[in-house]
Amino acid sequence: MFLGNGILVGKNGTENELSIILNKANRHGLITGASGSGKTITLKVMAESFSAAGVPVFLADVKGDLAGMPLPGTASEKISERLSNIGIDNFEFKGFPTVFWDVYGRGGHPIRTTVKSVGATILSRMLGLSEAQEGVLAIAFKIAEDSGLELVDLKDLRLLLQYIGDNRQKYTITYGNVATQSVGSIQRSILMLEEQGGNQFFGEPAIDINDFVQLNSNGCGNINILHAVELFKQPNLYACFLLWLLTFLNQTLPEVGDLDKPKIVFFFDEAHLLFDDMPNYMLTQVTQVVKLIRSKGIGLYFISQTPMDIPGDILAQLGNRVQHTLRAYTPAEQKIIKAVASSFRANPEINTEEAILSLGTGEALISFVNENGEPSIVQKATILPPQSMMGAIDDSTRLMVMNQSAFRGKYDNPIDRETAYEKIKAEMEAAEEEKAKEAEAKQKEKEEKEKQKASGTKGSGSKKTKKSAAEKALEKTANAALGTIGRQIGKSIFKWFK
Repeated sequence: MFLGNGILVGKNGTENELSIILNKANRHGLITGASGSGKTITLKVMAESFSAAGVPVFLADVKGDLAGMPLPGTASEKISERLSNIGIDNFEFKGFPTVFWDVYGRGGHPIRTTVKSVGATILSRMLGLSEAQEGVLAIAFKIAEDSGLELVDLKDLRLLLQYIGDNRQKYTITYGNVATQSVGSIQRSILMLEEQGGNQFFGEPAIDINDFVQLNSNGCGNINILHAVELFKQPNLYACFLLWLLTFLNQTLPEVGDLDKPKIVFFFDEAHLLFDDMPNYMLTQVTQVVKLIRSKGIGLYFISQTPMDIPGDILAQLGNRVQHTLRAYTPAEQKIIKAVASSFRANPEINTEEAILSLGTGEALISFVNENGEPSIVQKATILPPQSMMGAIDDSTRLMVMNQSAFRGKYDNPIDRETAYEKIKAEMEAAEEEKAKEAEAKQKEKEEKEKQKASGTKGSGSKKTKKSAAEKALEKTANAALGTIGRQIGKSIFKWFK
């Protein structure tokens, strides 16, 4: 509930309200707890309250149970008992302005972006590349930039890599070595990404990030729900999508400093996937983004099982915390409980470590940033119930919400304009045509030479034959003449001796 200037999340008894101060909501936050401990309910309560306060929200729905946001909830005995125990009598069930999005374009409006926007670093992680392969991909991006080639979808990237591999020698001196083995490995990884549906994420029209930062006609912030039930089945793709979104926000939105309330609040469910196997250099970049994005008027809230799922440098930036129950059956788990308890500002009235283990469903330990920007002492609280419907919705209701959306039709039809693929293909075809012409010219030249050679050999042979016949005739005549002369000389000598 949004009350006064705060996001009411829970109460300790009937008097003590535990609220996120609206102008401190961009100090980021954390919701943790074991499976079934109530994290999803807390997320819903926060998202609804931010919406009511005029703050747009973006969240990922990995199980489909957050989709009830546009419909009002219904009273039950359990909810009535909880409200009575914490002294709330003005509770209203209602729906909230909701926009559904889906990378695959089935459970919401399509979300697309360009290969260039994602960048070589995040795309390398998306493809699961080695360090050497990532270097080759970075070279490909640089060549595209220097050559004025737009990388929009995966076919642009595939053909660019093929072209670079075929002509790698002309790029080696300027950009570095491009190993054909690395190019082949990257191509295989792109093929696998396409089979996972990644090709639907890359393309145009690309998402306008400002479409997430919208209010409805009543001044309530839109709750943007990423339908991630299918996307979550590809954990690496899901994590990289959220990572891209985080960096894209930081690069796109302008600096605004401290505001009365955030421009938008993002909830990252299953946040541990963001950081699993993340290289150190990338973790450094993400940590920097988390630190700086606050000045863009953005609040980030991570949801995971334990605070230990979040890297320490990022955990230190998360001031608004809600800790649901954890379970500790092994020495390692007990060690985690101690670490979690020590991360809160101590309250002399409760044993934080014991409280974490004994919290019931719907209960949590809460510590929010106070007016001075400091974490408040930890307190045990009962979380409010959501005002909207809990659970999934049917397809007809989802379709109705999508049809009523202001973004209906804006992203439905993909656009395939002239980009790197068309330009490279045209260049390759022109080169092939030129090569064919050169080959044809060489063949004609060869045939002409052979023809001339054959013609020359025949002419000289004919003359030689005629010359030999004349010589033979002359020789015969000469012989005959010599014979006649010889006989005459012989007769003369015979007469003389006689």
